[in-house]
Amino acid sequence: MSEFLESSAFFGVTISLCAYGLGAALQKRFKCPLFNPVLISVVLVMLLLVTAHIDYDVYYEGAKYLSYLLTPATVCLAVPLYEKLDLLKKNSAAVLTGILSGVVTTLLSVLVLSLMFGLNHTEYVTLLPKSITTAIGIGVAEELGGHVNLTVAIIIITGLTGNIIAPGLCRMLKITDPVAKGVAIGSASHAIGTAKAMEMGETEGAMSSLAIVVSGMLTVVGASVFANLI
Repeated sequence: MSEFLESSAFFGVTISLCAYGLGAALQKRFKCPLFNPVLISVVLVMLLLVTAHIDYDVYYEGAKYLSYLLTPATVCLAVPLYEKLDLLKKNSAAVLTGILSGVVTTLLSVLVLSLMFGLNHTEYVTLLPKSITTAIGIGVAEELGGHVNLTVAIIIITGLTGNIIAPGLCRMLKITDPVAKGVAIGSASHAIGTAKAMEMGETEGAMSSLAIVVSGMLTVVGASVFANLI
């Protein structure tokens, strides 16, 4: 089986897209946050690889083509931001302060938890890019000497968590301003969270898109500084 799949260049892409399509159909049918297409596709692909005894490297050989789309997909998030440029100008100070606060909070939380649980330096720097988009997080993890594959998994988990709990958390904390919602979601849960922000509204999506870019740049600098603390 593995030899057959190794010779199939698009095996990974095919099962990934099929799993995501099934997840999207389930979410549309049941309207439940837990039926997140990314979460469903991750679980289904993992079950397939485990039950069929398919090595991850064999799967990734075909699925890697999807990774090439990460950077252009991130760049495309500039479109909704451009459409809300006037709103950004009016709230620029609050938006930038909110994003900076989110980045600092993320880095500090990783530092504190790493000290509490006695993580070594490599494990610590693996966690630092957890709240930025994968395209940037991979580069940060490689530069700092972290476990890149683990960083990718943590980034996905962070994004999924934000995507699932963001609407309910905003209601619970009585956050009603669309700019505040977008900045918070984008700063904490990058592109996967931004997908939920876009469902919540155009303003939320635009501010979340901005937060992804600025958070990514600030984290590149901040992670380099925080990496020296453990």
